Amino acid sequence: MIAGLTLGEVARVTGGRLAGVSADAVVTGPVVIDSRQVRAGALFAALPGERVDGHDYAASSIQDGAVAVVAAREVGVPAILVEDVTVALADLARHVLSRLRENGTLTVVGVTGSAGKTSVKDMLNAVFSAAGATVAPQGSFNNELGVPLTVLRAAEDTRYLVVEMGARGVGHIAHLCRIAPPDVGVVLNVGSAHASEFGSPAATAQAKGELIEALPPSGTAVLNADDPLVAAMAVRSDAEVVTFGAAGNDVRFLDAPELDADGHPHLRVLVDDQEIDLTVPQLGEHQVVNAAAALAAARASGVATALAARALAGASAGSPMRMERHVRADGLTVLNDAYNANPESTAAALRTLATVAPGDRGIAVLGAMLELGDRSDEHHEAIGRLAASLGVGRVLVVGDEAAAIARGAGSIAEVVPTADAAIRRLVPSLRADQVVLVKASRGERLERVAQALLAD
Repeated sequence: MIAGLTLGEVARVTGGRLAGVSADAVVTGPVVIDSRQVRAGALFAALPGERVDGHDYAASSIQDGAVAVVAAREVGVPAILVEDVTVALADLARHVLSRLRENGTLTVVGVTGSAGKTSVKDMLNAVFSAAGATVAPQGSFNNELGVPLTVLRAAEDTRYLVVEMGARGVGHIAHLCRIAPPDVGVVLNVGSAHASEFGSPAATAQAKGELIEALPPSGTAVLNADDPLVAAMAVRSDAEVVTFGAAGNDVRFLDAPELDADGHPHLRVLVDDQEIDLTVPQLGEHQVVNAAAALAAARASGVATALAARALAGASAGSPMRMERHVRADGLTVLNDAYNANPESTAAALRTLATVAPGDRGIAVLGAMLELGDRSDEHHEAIGRLAASLGVGRVLVVGDEAAAIARGAGSIAEVVPTADAAIRRLVPSLRADQVVLVKASRGERLERVAQALLAD
């Protein structure tokens, strides 16, 4: 948070009214929406929710040291009263970012795509942290709440601000870019995720490309040259264009990327005239493209390629439940990739499983990939066929929504109704030399399977 930000200033930029607090009082702590994160000098934003209303925690947040509460109604404690707390957070973040830009040293990097946003965000956090003070989202803070909260963690010494931008429809990323106008915009891919919301790949591309449209002429678009819908976004801005991939002009694969025996991606790329040979200590072939995107974004942000490559070589996964490898005391390995799933990321996870645990050593526990629209069964069945073609030893499908996976996988697959049923089927038959992949969309909460196997 910017030093010296007063409550009077907060009230002015949010259109709020001071209630029981001095305009000269200063925010010296973080801006938070979770009362458990309140500390001395914090500003607590009381968000209404379906199950929990932040207004109910206004008094306790003041007791715990908050300087004031941003609230939509009277709360009986020092507060700034606004019409809409979410809108107020966006207005405050926009104002703070504008002030931080005044010293001219801050670079804002926006990242979007149907898959890989969080992984690339974590890679960029590692790269930029090696070059200067960096703020990046915690977890998947990529919506109308997460973006302002990320911006509001920045301070005068922040050199790089990484903003992950998700979308549930056309116009969402444009809104996020008004909160955090980017200097560099990275678009990774246009995939099948959220097809039920966007309607078509073209509509998805229209939404993701809003990040490129938001760039100033002095900015840089970083685009995946191997995805035609992404590459076509180059005409949507007057900004400089940097491309990565097998067809990339600026970061180009010199040969086919591959996984080592541990499932870590190895890539050999040409960055301008500099050849980079790099192994990234993260699981999955998809991390090859993510690492190339990070190198391209670093280049666009003025970070030396050699420094970026060294940082990536030490960049382990930074967010939970994304190809997390856990090894039990008896040797059983669990790959917890249960944070989210779409056809592209699930295919990459299966290929990783087949590499690190060929044959009957590999077990995939797969749940539904949600929000795929009318082609949901088709996508699920294709995943099953892929698992069989890769030689995965066993596929355990959780829930009727994912049953088409079993149809595609054939004799290696079975369907169970719940995560608990999957646990009961798995535990008696597992061997210490096996590897279990757990993957599904967030709403399926399939991490319960991984947690049960690791607790066993």
